Amino acid sequence: MGLTDHCLCSSPFYGEDFYCEIPRSFRYLSFYIFDRDVFRRDSIIGKVAIQKEDLQKYHNRDTWFQLQHVDADSEVQGKVHLDLRLSEVITDTGIVCHKLAARIIECQGLPIVNGQCDPYATVTLAGPLRSEAKKTKVKRKTTNPQFDEVFYFEVTRPSSYSRKSHFDIEEEDVDKLEIRVDLWNASNLKFGDEFLGELRVPLMVLRASSCYDAWYFLQPRDNGSRSLKQDELGSLRLNVVYTEDHVFSSQYYSPLRDLLLKSADVEPVSASAAHILGEVCREKQEAAVPLVRLFLHCGRIVPFLSSIANAELKRTQDPNTIFRGNSLTSKCIDETMKLAGMHYLHVTLKPVIEEICQSHRPCEIDPVKLRDSDSLDNNMETLRQHVDRVFTAITTSGVSCPTVMCDIFFCLREAAAKRFQDDPDVRYTAVSGFIFLRFFAPAILSPNLFHLTPHHTDPQTSRTLTLISKTIQTLGSLSKSKSASFKESYMASFYEFFNEQKYGDAVKNFLDLISSSGRRDPKSVEQPILLKEGFMIKRAQGRKRFGMKNFKKRWFCLTNHEFTYRKCRGDQPLYSIPIENILAVEKLEEESFKMKNMFQVVQPERALYIQASNCVEARDWIDVLTKVSQCNQRRLTFYHPSAHLNGHWLCCRATSDTAPGCSPCTGGLPANIQLDIDGDRETERIYSLFSCYLGRLEKMQGA
Repeated sequence: MGLTDHCLCSSPFYGEDFYCEIPRSFRYLSFYIFDRDVFRRDSIIGKVAIQKEDLQKYHNRDTWFQLQHVDADSEVQGKVHLDLRLSEVITDTGIVCHKLAARIIECQGLPIVNGQCDPYATVTLAGPLRSEAKKTKVKRKTTNPQFDEVFYFEVTRPSSYSRKSHFDIEEEDVDKLEIRVDLWNASNLKFGDEFLGELRVPLMVLRASSCYDAWYFLQPRDNGSRSLKQDELGSLRLNVVYTEDHVFSSQYYSPLRDLLLKSADVEPVSASAAHILGEVCREKQEAAVPLVRLFLHCGRIVPFLSSIANAELKRTQDPNTIFRGNSLTSKCIDETMKLAGMHYLHVTLKPVIEEICQSHRPCEIDPVKLRDSDSLDNNMETLRQHVDRVFTAITTSGVSCPTVMCDIFFCLREAAAKRFQDDPDVRYTAVSGFIFLRFFAPAILSPNLFHLTPHHTDPQTSRTLTLISKTIQTLGSLSKSKSASFKESYMASFYEFFNEQKYGDAVKNFLDLISSSGRRDPKSVEQPILLKEGFMIKRAQGRKRFGMKNFKKRWFCLTNHEFTYRKCRGDQPLYSIPIENILAVEKLEEESFKMKNMFQVVQPERALYIQASNCVEARDWIDVLTKVSQCNQRRLTFYHPSAHLNGHWLCCRATSDTAPGCSPCTGGLPANIQLDIDGDRETERIYSLFSCYLGRLEKMQGA
């Protein structure tokens, strides 16, 4: 686990939370402390390793742990399957002696060292006066090697052995002997093979039975005395919350799961099982996490969030405060964005965040914190360029926004507009409060927490990202008095760079796109949202049998309801395609009409062929048309990349103009990101929460 670095501090306070899924079978939960030097090289100080069996003892308790030493010989993992057999052997002269057969069968879970794991084992019979070792073959490129090799050792010698032989004794005490198995990684490096762990088995285990077969965990090697005492390394204060989920078969959860999934249909929603869970839990986040995961898994997240959002809006009196508290609605939408939007966040922000981190240019604009060597004007210009890049990355990313998020934003937009009909901006602020304030801004502020950077950023970069996050947050808020939004005068002064109308327009266009939905209700009060418009050239569709099929310049207009064209801007539409009738939007091969930058909008009866002014415009139109139509149930999986001319398709030569497509559709954008969620596990967690807060539930029932 990574923690923020604290420069020149021997008693750092981190105050950071980490949540992670851990495998069912593990031995230790370990925390490593590193020291980073001025050249950003890390050297290890020590570690805290808590055994799995002890985690319940420290559960949800602040505890100080002494740091332990860390060296290559102590960092081991994996286990070994060993079979030992002790047998009596009668020699040719009739004398009895004992022989040991040590069979090393297999290993599991060995670590990868320096990018490889080529393990082998040495098996040693060791005693006070002897040590006899044998070695297995090397198994290449595996962490679970299958050895299945047997090694024989003579444990006791015949009494007829002479004292002049190479053994100093006639017979050894079996209880003082042990079998030691050492695992090694066969390295190509000049420093030799790497130690992977060892196990020691005393032969006294064979007293009760001559056969002993067992799995053994590998142990660290004792390398003798160490230079530092344990308490000289310091200590680490931890609060570990460890929970195990015991999940039954799916049928046991059906009644509770069905009751929860009906929550969106309950009137009022405050009487639903899901809403009651949010009321009885001490923290809304406790309820939000399993509820969101369950509703996402069952495809019911949008109606549920729409229902609780509408209920919250009815209780809200001021449009400036909608969804600003830590309500169940806010927490559930936050959790949904975190799950469904993580890929979108990475695609949008990761390249520009990496660029800012690598540039490492000063951007401090607070005169009090400015260094003597820095120029305020230069820093402001650098920061402005960074903000512009991040702002552009966000506001041009609408076509990549996951469908489930767009559907949720559509519900929020419509509900807010219906509740506060006199406020024209509320349909924007209802959405921007989530996408800018609670999604993009936190990720810019702390990119490592969202896996946008591998490590914590250095103090200078962290300050730059803080200033960018503040500016982006204000730009996205669309507040009427932007400069007044800042407590710091230097931020208000810097924001003057962004008082141009183009920034507000870009935010509104972005919000329009991500809050449009292809699943609109026919009874919806929502007004059509203009997504894109402009002149393009279209080919006459030949709707009349003998009509001309020439090319004409037309004004195209796309809303989330329909795609239309007309002679000039402001004229009545000449033709309209409902969004639900768009079956595919694909490029058209240049050979069709010997024209560049062409694309096609495929409808049930025919395709509309369009030429954009340039390749960028063509790509933009394809993206936005694909975005608004990607949920259409009748979308095609195959299309014709060329036109139907002179009685046949140019691409596949099929003669019928209704022939099925010959090339797979590009698909444009994923309609949704598939999530790995166990619905039964989430239902079990919800049941556990109800059980935990049963007292509160009973009080609520009594009230």
